[in-house]
Amino acid sequence: MPRLPTRPILLALACAALVVPAAGCGGSRGDGGGASSPNATPPPAPPEVAAAQHPTSADFPAVGGRTLRQLADTLTGGPALALATAIYAPGRNRVAFGLIQPDGAFLYGKTAVYVARDESAPARGPYPAPADSLEVRPPFRSASDDDVKAVYHGDVELPRPGRWLVLTVTRVGDGFVGAAGEAVVRRSTGVPAIGDPAPRVHTPTLAAVGGDAAKIDTRVPPGDLHDDDLAEVLGRRPVALLFATPALCRSRVCGPVADVALQLKSAYGDRVVFIHNEVYVDNDPAKGLRPQLRAYGLTTEPWLFAIDRDGRVAVRLEGAFGVDEFRDAVERAIAGAPAPRG
Repeated sequence: MPRLPTRPILLALACAALVVPAAGCGGSRGDGGGASSPNATPPPAPPEVAAAQHPTSADFPAVGGRTLRQLADTLTGGPALALATAIYAPGRNRVAFGLIQPDGAFLYGKTAVYVARDESAPARGPYPAPADSLEVRPPFRSASDDDVKAVYHGDVELPRPGRWLVLTVTRVGDGFVGAAGEAVVRRSTGVPAIGDPAPRVHTPTLAAVGGDAAKIDTRVPPGDLHDDDLAEVLGRRPVALLFATPALCRSRVCGPVADVALQLKSAYGDRVVFIHNEVYVDNDPAKGLRPQLRAYGLTTEPWLFAIDRDGRVAVRLEGAFGVDEFRDAVERAIAGAPAPRG
């Protein structure tokens, strides 16, 4: 039976939490960012990830009026839940996460999310949470030796502010295993929402640093995502703005999501401006966050803002996102953001 938490815990897919060496979570595994469009097609997902990509509500236990505790009591414990999202507002929320087995390996299988205000409250769900592959073609791979092959994400209803318990249920063989965590829903997050105008800020370019890419990109080799200044293109062209620090990130996915950005640029770069912005001033965590992150209200990484040609946020993705979500975000930026709320 998964242990339901009894106190607030850090909800992050963090290197320290997962005992990753302090040498960093990203870097370069070989080839750089430039490649032809045919290579933009992602490789097939690993078999264990492919099996977890298309869950449906019918694959999981019905709530049937049970509390979250009663539902948890029907499950076998085992994996730990590592939530990759921390910013939640009342309503529908993207909840992204990984599942870590006792030996440190990632667990992949058909998975869904259930939530409740406390363990004795009626459970809500199941909310299917497909696995999204992080695999890219060799020309776009960085030096990350992380074993993160995919990230789960579910569209979960969290209707009111406050603390919510989160229970994931994963099919393993003929049974189910569960893992538990917490989410805190705030009335206001300070992060631009879908339909909001994207803050107009200058982002560092290669020209601004005299061609010294290492000053503005910790990926090795640096990615080809620093030609354009956001302030110059915002409101003129769709933009995919990625905040990530491949070599210094606290998560295990900054390097992989930068790789995904490079792969997608080779397919969409004629229609969308791809911009990568590092996280720390002078790439030094001791100097704090770069002003661009402060302008967007960010305190975690990575983040993706897909911005339409009118300068409005079409999609925002926090924490971890694979090829499918990133590609969908780019296409929604091309299509245009929803009408702003009035």
